[in-house]
Amino acid sequence: MVIRTHNVKTLSALSPAKLNLFLHVTGRRPDGYHSLQTVFQLLNWGDDMRFEWRESPDITLSGDTDDIAPEDNLILRAARLIAPSDQGAHIHVHKRIPRGGGLGGGSSNAATTLLALNRLWELGLNLDTLLRLGEPMGADVPVFIQRQSAWAEGIGEELTPVSLPKRWFVVAQPDCMVSTAEIFAHPELTRQTPPITVQAFFSGAGRNDLQPVVESRYPEVQRAVEWLKEHSPNARMTGSGACVFASLESEQEAHDIAARAPAGLAVVVAEGLDRLPDMQEVT
Repeated sequence: MVIRTHNVKTLSALSPAKLNLFLHVTGRRPDGYHSLQTVFQLLNWGDDMRFEWRESPDITLSGDTDDIAPEDNLILRAARLIAPSDQGAHIHVHKRIPRGGGLGGGSSNAATTLLALNRLWELGLNLDTLLRLGEPMGADVPVFIQRQSAWAEGIGEELTPVSLPKRWFVVAQPDCMVSTAEIFAHPELTRQTPPITVQAFFSGAGRNDLQPVVESRYPEVQRAVEWLKEHSPNARMTGSGACVFASLESEQEAHDIAARAPAGLAVVVAEGLDRLPDMQEVT
């Protein structure tokens, strides 16, 4: 039950980051999009979002996205997709996920907005409807709507939930913002990696096909990868970059590595989650 207090009801939610544990580009479709294989690992770290019910049919936004034009802001776009004519909301976002980092921040914010406002406004939209509405806003949006780590194919929208080993992650954030469109358009991008099986992934197969192109154009990413590989040979880039990560079995080991980060390189430690916790009602 959502609590109402003087016609106000409020939800708080983690808008989580994701990692691509591997990312293969298996082809290019006639519509120009690339076909992919990946595993999305959700994290217990990301942006904080708060949604307050309003009786007036206005949608307002505050926080760390004020510099984004309203027509480009995925939070507002998502809210307006499902907004009823007789209710509104105020949304506040505290950003931690860096832009252009390959961690899915904008897609996560859009998905979290759809889920929270569907509940706040008591719209009763089912999961399939929310997935259909969210998919045009980005290939990563569906996995955040499902709120579960998953094996993904197609352009990232064909999702199969997976149970992943419990892991802690060191996530390094180079001080640069990588353009996804630029990397996917690059002539040197590998586009014909043979598909692998889920079993092959769990046996250790997989890489990030975008990483060589990003490293060649963004020396900050290359330096972060080289540093992290000194401590963990499985270190690699997530998504189209810029962030890189390493998977560790223990929280202590992850924190020990993070403590040795070079000056100027932001690093966080986060736990991988198979499924995200429920949104919280705020009184």
